[in-house]
Amino acid sequence: MTDTYFDSEEFTKIDYRKTKINKGEYDNCIFTNCNFENVHASNIQFVECEFIDCNFSNAILNNTAFREVAFINCKMMGVKFNECDAFLLQFSFKDCQLSFSSFYQLKIPNTKFSNCNLQEVDFTEAVLTNSIFDNCDFNGAIFGETNLEKSDFRTAFNFNISPEKNRLKGGKFSKENIIGLLSEYKINIE
Repeated sequence: MTDTYFDSEEFTKIDYRKTKINKGEYDNCIFTNCNFENVHASNIQFVECEFIDCNFSNAILNNTAFREVAFINCKMMGVKFNECDAFLLQFSFKDCQLSFSSFYQLKIPNTKFSNCNLQEVDFTEAVLTNSIFDNCDFNGAIFGETNLEKSDFRTAFNFNISPEKNRLKGGKFSKENIIGLLSEYKINIE
């Protein structure tokens, strides 16, 4: 049961390390330049919200719901998205820094990542079918038993995805980044 309900409100320049975030449901709200770094933001529902220029690094999001949420130019390093409420989980990321975050075992088909830094991100056993990775850096990202069927990697780079250990049927790759599928074979491509 939620404590408080917020509808179509705007929250700007709030440092939630100093001001405790109210538990409850936030519907159609916009958060701009807010700091959630290392904050316990558990058991909160965000529905159709936007987070712009926010810092979520190392935020604790146990059972936090993100339903149709957009993150734009956010710093989200070390976030364990796998601890979020998985029911109707749906979000998109544009111009975000997501390094060292985890999407372990999450079912998040149709997710769009655009111009994101996904270095060292854990996608093990995640379901990312029909997802788009537009101009994303995957240096050191982990893929294992990941379902990437029909996902678009044409402009992604620095990934190392084993076709034998992941599901890639219908995936889209470019001639320029196909080496990311072959690197485990230690062959020379010139």
